[in-house]
Amino acid sequence: MGERAERAERALIVVPTYNEAANLTTLVTQVLEQDPRLEILVVDDNSPDGTGVIADETARTNPRVHTMHRAGKLGLGTAYIAGFRWALERGYDYVFEMDADFSHDPRHLPEFLTAIQDADLVLGSRYLQGRVTVVNWPMGRLMLSYLANIYARWFTGLRIWDLTGGFKCFRRRVLEGIDLSQVGSNGYAFQIEMSVRAWRKGFKLREIPIVFVDRTEGQSKMNKAIVREAVWKVPRLRLMVWFGRI
Repeated sequence: MGERAERAERALIVVPTYNEAANLTTLVTQVLEQDPRLEILVVDDNSPDGTGVIADETARTNPRVHTMHRAGKLGLGTAYIAGFRWALERGYDYVFEMDADFSHDPRHLPEFLTAIQDADLVLGSRYLQGRVTVVNWPMGRLMLSYLANIYARWFTGLRIWDLTGGFKCFRRRVLEGIDLSQVGSNGYAFQIEMSVRAWRKGFKLREIPIVFVDRTEGQSKMNKAIVREAVWKVPRLRLMVWFGRI
């Protein structure tokens, strides 16, 4: 207890990137100014726009910035799993998921750090208690997202308003308690699966409201394959719950 109690808490923000050169430098600056406990790991999938180079240059001058390079565009879920393993190996107390495109406002980070003191997993919610806090999304995409969450709640039984959101903070014990090698989803379904696995392990989940703003720089990574994965993975998660596989 002594050594762990004496040292300061450390939090790592895992940020997967693919062609985020226009956002990365500003994002790192805004993230790190929120709290001295915060560090950032950029997991770059060999971005052709030089995102990885920018990350390396930043890391050379700032010890709170770290980089991981992968061979190609391998998907969001596998990027987070790689980042989670990296964080666990290095003893971080809290591990965040966060997008690189400013749809997740860094100013919410202190709110997560406060909320995690009374929870094991904190989820940033765009739809808490049915209140929509999404800016600049076209109505079609907003409806797809909102209905996807109703679908996910109904199938999984997990009463969380925003199961597909990607702004989260885990206590390390949650990631230690989940068999990361068994997580098989990548896009929206990855977000749902991680929350369901944490819930089924008995960890305490808590939602806090966030304002989600659609990106202004770069291109969205949303595609039909991500939607299709979520459609068929969610019923599969339900079956896994029924048969005690989660």
